[in-house]
Amino acid sequence: MVGEDKAELGGLLEILPPVEFCCIYGSKLHPNNKDETSMTDYIIGVSDPRQWHSENLKLNKDHYASCLIRLGGARMITDIANDIGVGVHFNPFVSCNNKMVKYGVVRMHDLIEDILGWERFYLSGRLQKPVNILMDNLDIKNVNSVNLKAATSAALLLLPSKFTEEDLYAKICSLSYTGDLRMLFAEDKNKVNKIVQGQFHLFEEMYKPFLEEYEAKNLLRFSLAGDKQVNIFQDCGLSAASTLVSSLPSSIRSEMAMKLGDKRILDDSGRVRQQVVIGSKEQAAECMKRLVRRKVMFSSTRQAVAGLLTAGAVHGVRYVANKMHKAWKSWV
Repeated sequence: MVGEDKAELGGLLEILPPVEFCCIYGSKLHPNNKDETSMTDYIIGVSDPRQWHSENLKLNKDHYASCLIRLGGARMITDIANDIGVGVHFNPFVSCNNKMVKYGVVRMHDLIEDILGWERFYLSGRLQKPVNILMDNLDIKNVNSVNLKAATSAALLLLPSKFTEEDLYAKICSLSYTGDLRMLFAEDKNKVNKIVQGQFHLFEEMYKPFLEEYEAKNLLRFSLAGDKQVNIFQDCGLSAASTLVSSLPSSIRSEMAMKLGDKRILDDSGRVRQQVVIGSKEQAAECMKRLVRRKVMFSSTRQAVAGLLTAGAVHGVRYVANKMHKAWKSWV
């Protein structure tokens, strides 16, 4: 585990109804994070959010905005999350073990769908960065390997023929921020670099299997530079780019096919599958980048609106103010 003791981090689970999945993400994983005012961020996966919120309201009514309790309770909480947001309800500023936490609750089906397909590219983006998994009844860590390989492929499409290992992780990290409106006014402009530099070895551990796989396929070549930095060289040819595109989620490939064209081919197992027709690596990269940006912009905007509706006036203003304060410090 990174940072705080695992038992302490898992203390939140002791006061909540049973969950299928729980992980910690965000700035609290940074080993040099000494900011005692920042919240610890959790993703909670449950089989039935409405039933779970109904039980949690009996146990921890103070975690929710009073207006939600008065107006509709668990039904309204889940309706806002699904119809306005992207399926996640966040409870911020929850006191646990004398620390502030924020936890987001999502249906397991929706979490897995986003991990595998980037349907909303919201929680999948968070799971492309280092996380501490505290509960994993459905082996989400293994399922997430599809997400990590897709993120590797997407980043490689966007990178030039030569780059550093740090460049790669920064590009992966930036995928889920591309198009996020909060980055314009409510996020630290150095956020990506801070995440990568602070958790570099965790990124190495996460992405090593996929880099080794692409090296074995002669798509990548590694060279140790004099400053101990690893330089990476990639094949930028059409065949290599097609291989990278083939590892992107089906939703991205389908949308790319509508814009660039497609053809049917037989894969190694004898099954017919769709292959996007690309004219160059640059063309594929630009098309993919636009699609990802649009998904992130749409999802982040929807979730921001849902968050303001469900956090309550006081917590909503407090949360935005904290974000803007961090952004201001990074700019000045």
